[in-house]
Amino acid sequence: MKKYFTKTGLILIGLIAITSCASSTGSSPVTEVKKKANDVRTVATTPTRKAAPKKTTAKKTTSSYARKIGTDKHGMPTYSDSSRTRYVRATAYSHMEKEPGAPGRKSAAMTILKYGSTRSVAADWSRLPLGTKFKISSNPGITYIIDDYGSALVGTNTIDMFFPTISQMNRWGTRKVTIQITQMGSWARSAKLLKGRLHAPQCRKMYNAIIKKHGANIAN
Repeated sequence: MKKYFTKTGLILIGLIAITSCASSTGSSPVTEVKKKANDVRTVATTPTRKAAPKKTTAKKTTSSYARKIGTDKHGMPTYSDSSRTRYVRATAYSHMEKEPGAPGRKSAAMTILKYGSTRSVAADWSRLPLGTKFKISSNPGITYIIDDYGSALVGTNTIDMFFPTISQMNRWGTRKVTIQITQMGSWARSAKLLKGRLHAPQCRKMYNAIIKKHGANIAN
């Protein structure tokens, strides 16, 4: 009888110990297995958040106005031949100045200097070739055409605006304007005309500059 009670006591002590361990962990082994299974299902069914796409900044396009390749002796920008918008120095002249060697009211292209809805302008033909047409924002109704040149213009980005009278010429003076080229002139025509005038230093300089950029065949 004593042994029986002793075994029974040991069994009860063991059960108490197991119960105590289970309560201290907060859940039974079976409960733990179920909990892990639920956790796995939760992870599997929870949608993953996609990373927000990175914001891309569009690259700024470079306008034709920005294609500058240097400056001239007046500090004005020099542009590539493909540039259609240019910021230039604009002076004025008149055939009434009667400069020595000037052919009256005739342009270097041997045409009558124009002053109306279309107006004549002189320039370095190696920068703005003969026949180039452009607009100025302050005179939107006027088309300007390069049909003349001048020795003082060679090697610069200056344009020289023709006026039929001295008073008009003086009123213009010297300005800085933005021009919008609507039609580029002919390098070939410029070179061919200059080729026959190589005795004049300014013509020789413009001719050589055109040949350097476009090759000798352009004058043929």
